[in-house]
Amino acid sequence: MNPQADILLTDVDGIPTLFAHTTGPMRAGLVFRVGVADETLARTGVTHLVEHLALHRQGLAAHDYNGTTKDAFTHFYTEGDEAQILAYLHGVCASLADLPMERLATEKEILRTEESRRDRPQLPLWRYGAQGYGLSSYPEWGVPVLGPDDVRHWAQTWFTQGNAVLWVAGERIPAGLSLKLPPGERRPLPAVTSALPSTPAYFSDGKGGVLLDAVVADTAAARVYAGVLERALTRALRQEGGYSYATATDYASRRDGHAVIAAFADALPDRQDAVLGGFVDVLAALQAGRVDGGDLEAVRGRADSALTAPDAAVRRLAGAAEDLLAGRPPVPLEQQRAEFRAVTDQHVHAVALEAAGTALLQVPAGHSADWAGYTAAPTTSPYAVTGRRFTARDDSGCALVIGADGVSFVGRKADGTESAATVLHRACAAVLTWPDGGRRLIGTDGMTVDVDPERYGIDARTMATLDAALPPAVVVPQPPRERRPFTPGPPPHTHAPAHPAATRRRTTGQTVALVLWGVLAVLLAFVALSVTVARSEFGPGEWVVLMVILWGITALCAWPAIGILRGTRRA
Repeated sequence: MNPQADILLTDVDGIPTLFAHTTGPMRAGLVFRVGVADETLARTGVTHLVEHLALHRQGLAAHDYNGTTKDAFTHFYTEGDEAQILAYLHGVCASLADLPMERLATEKEILRTEESRRDRPQLPLWRYGAQGYGLSSYPEWGVPVLGPDDVRHWAQTWFTQGNAVLWVAGERIPAGLSLKLPPGERRPLPAVTSALPSTPAYFSDGKGGVLLDAVVADTAAARVYAGVLERALTRALRQEGGYSYATATDYASRRDGHAVIAAFADALPDRQDAVLGGFVDVLAALQAGRVDGGDLEAVRGRADSALTAPDAAVRRLAGAAEDLLAGRPPVPLEQQRAEFRAVTDQHVHAVALEAAGTALLQVPAGHSADWAGYTAAPTTSPYAVTGRRFTARDDSGCALVIGADGVSFVGRKADGTESAATVLHRACAAVLTWPDGGRRLIGTDGMTVDVDPERYGIDARTMATLDAALPPAVVVPQPPRERRPFTPGPPPHTHAPAHPAATRRRTTGQTVALVLWGVLAVLLAFVALSVTVARSEFGPGEWVVLMVILWGITALCAWPAIGILRGTRRA
């Protein structure tokens, strides 16, 4: 293939089609403008479920194929000969028009297994809330409750002719290719929401390491900045400081004119302070305009090499399809190369300042970044609703306020003042419900309020009123959960024990055994002590033997009591 060849734009059955000429196996993909960010929290997973169902009839094909559900796009792609490409694309379109609903329960189980292995990022939740682009931080709670009609409606609404782009890499577009999809319109990109009152901001998480993301204009200079930042982090934290093993950055275009730059550095517990400080120092150096010329040249060179590689046009096809779906026509290859060549250290400096203004930093638990100019992301709401107050029966001082417009959890800060977490009915993204009566309300801003009728003594009428105020579409029933019956008493320990068994209570049988063994040990100890004191009544040899026997029996009786006592305090 000519490395300077560009991507060509044509159409197949009215569907925009991107084509790049290449030899070897043919590759093709069908991309739809729908993803997780188009869903709601209560029905998360519906796009992923449609993708799985659409691929089921492919079976164990001899050629490579797969599907991917992203924030705003869903991809079906394959590699093989011309006949295999035709069969795959025709099969996907046929399945989308008539999903195999007999597989619904099975595919749900497969998604549940896949979900159990997935590590959800937390940065999207803190930046966007429990909606739109923030949904990638949440489990696919909607999958268990989706019925055949829900899934069909989603497929017919989003997986349509007007909402698709095809791409093909090969010697030609396959003859006889026909994409039979239901009619539909092009869908706009998801709305960009925010859960941050201000930036730069930070939050603390229990994981080791430091993560950052920043929203910047989607430009060649921003891509170069991401590369320069990675090199600077690696040099400072790994090569020079020896604090981190893994340092990396990522650049992800949102296809709306903006992109998200992510950066990461891992850290051992005793190196978290050093990694956080070094991470912030690297960012500050770039914000001050200290851009290493060698880094700049290396990143620009790597970008140009990627654009002129033999398979460059092929690798650009999937991204170009997303751009086209977002209303952004493909950028000619030479224009892209010229944009990278034109990037200077001043451009990188400008991106560093832009990134600093929108930065969101995730720091290890127990750390903060306010010293570096970052504001703590909110963990409470600015107000509590007005309504009926239910004080916790565990004497913790916490309370729930259930009002006509929402629910608030009210607790006390270290200084004695009250703080609140509030979820309004009109801004409730989901409510998880359990058979034991528990409710968990999650607001679109990410705030969560747990409603436990037993803990707070909430009557059935109030719970019924609360349930009636919530739209049915946000309710997500949960399976039964294991929980201990509520017992009024003192509040639990403020600090978590080192081991889960450290707070176990003695059982009745253990208490009885402790008393019996203890009494027996005391009596024997008294006898042994008497013999010890009465040494003159026995001969030397007799006294020694008798003393050893009596004190030995005393120790044997005391040992079970000590063991029972230790077993109730430590695992």
